[in-house]
Amino acid sequence: QVQLGESGGGLVQAGDSLRLTCAYPGRGFELATMGWFRQAPGKEREFVAAISWSNSRTEYKDSVKDRFTIARSIAKNTVYLQMNSLKLEDTAVYYCAAAFTGVPSTGGKYEIWGQGTQVTVSS
Repeated sequence: QVQLGESGGGLVQAGDSLRLTCAYPGRGFELATMGWFRQAPGKEREFVAAISWSNSRTEYKDSVKDRFTIARSIAKNTVYLQMNSLKLEDTAVYYCAAAFTGVPSTGGKYEIWGQGTQVTVSS
């Protein structure tokens, strides 16, 4: 079963930065939109950011668009989430996911998911 591999999570202080990385298989993902989601304890999973297969389009959750940047290296089959000015409310497990239609912000449109990486922001 195809899986995605997230890394880069950790414990940081408010105001710090982190970069999450998601490695995905090359074959079969050439036209995949890659997205990042997160789930905080006791809360539903929520969309964070997505990038189209051609890198021509990105989408962000409103509360992160001025702080987070999604990027993709097609050559390395890797997608990144650069997170700056982290806040306490950014604490969550972050998941990478792949969709094969459009650039959706709905988790149900994503077909393949990673195991997640924990991001904890402390005061």
